[in-house]
Amino acid sequence: MDNRRLKVGYFILEGANSFASVYYAYYLYFYMEKVFGFGNRANLTLAASYGGIYMIASWLGGRVAQRIGYLKALKLGFAIMAVALALGTQVGSAAGQIAVMAALVSGMCLTWPSLEALVSEGERPETLPRMIGIYNVVWAATGALAYFVGGAMLDRLGLKSMFYVPLAIQIAQLAFCFWLGAQGQQMAQSETSMAVAPDASSPGSGLPELNPRPITKARTFQRMAWLANPFAYIAINTLVAVMPGLAARFGLSATFAGFYGSLWCFARVGAFVLLWFWEGWHYRFGWMVAAYLAMLATFTAMLVAPNLPCLIAAQIVFGAAIGLIYYSSLFYSMDTSETKGEHGGIHEAAIGLGNFAGPAMGAASLHFLPNYANSGVLAVSGLLAAGLAGLVAIRKWG
Repeated sequence: MDNRRLKVGYFILEGANSFASVYYAYYLYFYMEKVFGFGNRANLTLAASYGGIYMIASWLGGRVAQRIGYLKALKLGFAIMAVALALGTQVGSAAGQIAVMAALVSGMCLTWPSLEALVSEGERPETLPRMIGIYNVVWAATGALAYFVGGAMLDRLGLKSMFYVPLAIQIAQLAFCFWLGAQGQQMAQSETSMAVAPDASSPGSGLPELNPRPITKARTFQRMAWLANPFAYIAINTLVAVMPGLAARFGLSATFAGFYGSLWCFARVGAFVLLWFWEGWHYRFGWMVAAYLAMLATFTAMLVAPNLPCLIAAQIVFGAAIGLIYYSSLFYSMDTSETKGEHGGIHEAAIGLGNFAGPAMGAASLHFLPNYANSGVLAVSGLLAAGLAGLVAIRKWG
């Protein structure tokens, strides 16, 4: 088995992990609403807790993966997630489910930095964009599918399917991970036995590949992307947390909430495909700031949409905008780094920061201004506007 086939295996793990993670994480709010009576404020508080744990655990997870090895960290993450999901089937209190969520997120944060590093490791500057493109399309497509069909699965298989389905996937992933590890060891032994003196001009010669991008410019764009991406996730996680409330406003069942609420995910997949094949956006500030402005406008439009057609139209633009922002963060993280596990952890930690800040701001607004239904929307929109100012500042002063 050559290295490319191993990477196909990593993409399979990535897709399965995305489906399992999205089904649990996005429908956790529906579960808490139906079982424990959580409203918008309680779900936003839960989402902020999720994001805070994700931020810290991702930063640590990237460092752990860099230290113990990506595949070992991946196995450990899948095992922790499986145990947490098994416990989730037995817990009957809201506090217990929050503890299950915390354990599951801690395990999850070992998996994403490891997967990002595994698919990027050993790639030359000219091949890295292709690998990042495949990676983004795989997780986004399977995540979109999970959100799309998740509501129907919840209605037909029962609320506890949000534990049982991801649990089965985690067990299968863990077994597949051990098989991939064995294949990698066989490949390494075969390469050792056939080793010859490396050609200094060939890939894998041990000589560093020169990145054609000016390093100062590359790092400036890396910092801008690391700022913009958490703000994108401020919008995403706020939207996901209040989706049960939006569904109730439009009279949608969980099934149709999944159908209509997942459209931005598919728009993001489309953006990923386009950005994979078209590299004209690389290191272009205009594209990044245009995407940010579009995200800001459509986020507000979605949460105050008067009808479903407006919600759908806003979601399509929103998905395309956050697609470019996320792609920028991961691409610039991998394009300028040697310690890919640690940089993958920073990339994921930035997502966690956004997952925490948006819902926390929304929950605080609903707590202190309970008589203003749109106070949370306005507060988060103001936070997103502050992010735009930060983006321009980094561009100006580097």
